Amino acid sequence: MSLRFRQFARWLGSRSVFDLASCAALAALVVLAVWTFQDYAISNDEGVQHQYGELIVAYYKSGFTDQSLFKLDNLYLYGGLFDIAALGLAQILPVDQYELRHLLCALIGIGGIAAAGATARLIAGPRAAFFAIVALALCGSWYGGMYNHTKGIPLASFMAGAMYFLIRATRDLPTPRMRDVIGFGTMTGAALGIKSLGLLLVGYAGLAILMNLPRPVIGHWQERSRFAMRSALWFLPGFMIAYVIMIAAWPWAALSPLNPVRGLLSFGDFHYHIRTILFGKFYEMADVPRSYVPTYIAIRLPLLTLGATLLSLALVALPARISGIGGTHRRELGLIAFAAIFPVACQVVTEGPALDGCRHFLFVFPAIAVLAGVGLSTSIGALARLHRNALIVWLAVLATCFTWTAGKLYHLHPYEYLYYNQLVGGLEGASRRFVTDYWVNIMPEAVEELHEYLDRTEPETAQTNVYRVAVCGERVSYEEYARPNLQWIKMYDWRLADFYIAPTHMNCDRTLAGKVVARIERLGVTIGVVKDRRAVREPEE
Repeated sequence: MSLRFRQFARWLGSRSVFDLASCAALAALVVLAVWTFQDYAISNDEGVQHQYGELIVAYYKSGFTDQSLFKLDNLYLYGGLFDIAALGLAQILPVDQYELRHLLCALIGIGGIAAAGATARLIAGPRAAFFAIVALALCGSWYGGMYNHTKGIPLASFMAGAMYFLIRATRDLPTPRMRDVIGFGTMTGAALGIKSLGLLLVGYAGLAILMNLPRPVIGHWQERSRFAMRSALWFLPGFMIAYVIMIAAWPWAALSPLNPVRGLLSFGDFHYHIRTILFGKFYEMADVPRSYVPTYIAIRLPLLTLGATLLSLALVALPARISGIGGTHRRELGLIAFAAIFPVACQVVTEGPALDGCRHFLFVFPAIAVLAGVGLSTSIGALARLHRNALIVWLAVLATCFTWTAGKLYHLHPYEYLYYNQLVGGLEGASRRFVTDYWVNIMPEAVEELHEYLDRTEPETAQTNVYRVAVCGERVSYEEYARPNLQWIKMYDWRLADFYIAPTHMNCDRTLAGKVVARIERLGVTIGVVKDRRAVREPEE
């Protein structure tokens, strides 16, 4: 091995280089978020979530007498931490309330990326941390959802933060440092303040204690029992902190100690008449096949991330003498693997309801990124010991894959969450076969296209005539961008619509006939249309 290559190999193992690269990547993400957060539309859920936050505030201001929040659909089953925080910031910052939500959600999402990197660093060092950060940042489902998926991204980010503190705490069992216990409790409470799925963290803490029990010795079961009991007692302050944060952000959870558990179980009973799609076949959300969520996770992840994750899972499964990973790091990686697999396995086994691809399972993505980071770092270390040329080729492959994925996300902007990998032929292969723009993020661009069409074809009346517009999307999003004379109409009046705006998701663009006057496209694929219906609409009675 040449001196120059040995120096290069040492550089690849340098802690400071990859720590610096990780900090630079996170800083770049913050700059990018601040630069682009105004590009993202109001998602379908944001209007009602904003209203829910207002009702929570009204509930507290009224001294618990205003019970309106418990009557707003099923929103009482969710925590309102994000919505309350966004409302509070709106009183301070002179920013549009929805744009503020997008910026806040993006920054929390970057925090989730940082938490994944920090966890990977604990387990396998700075190099793994850097690759975990890159893996999650280049995941379209995460990055694209980071701006307006204001339940899924905060939940996932807080759970990622809790896992980081949990792993730190388990290294000092049975007497973990109180700062780690407080960090775990705070992050767990924040997760529960978003959604009851944060209860999984309580189970993960119990599993972590069991995984770290002293090795069994005949006649010493009492010692193991004392270890487990003492560890659990040390976690109690964290659980108390979590409970206080949860009930403050989630009023329904405070009404009964068992309500958080009831909330968690209720998600398995959702049977709304909402349809979704898989391989071109439509399903009711309660009737999706067992393969629905695993399939969507597999086709949404970049192939390099998927492969590196599978490598890490193999490292956990193989004996330590083969994988080279043992002891504490093996247990920690096993806990992360469990956090990535267990929730999905539960959905598969119970045949739970699902829709919109994997958006309700974004909370497993940070764990997947940690596994991918460890897998990529391990592969580099192994090839560095094997042969110089093999390492150089592999580094070139990594750089090419990351650059290619980043390019795809750039061309998808601001619809990064439409990213599909080559298992289904990218976005082109996914169009009309899998979920696409379920948030109707095309709304600002579609409305602007309608404005331009009217200004071009009817310049004298474009801003004065009243036009009726049917929209396959939410009213609050449409009216945020449309001129006042472009009147939103209810679904039962769609036959009278002059224009129609719709995404191609679930073939919504085919619901109403009309001349296509504008197409919203990315990567050569039509993801939304604007139709002029005046030649085919029904006359008014």
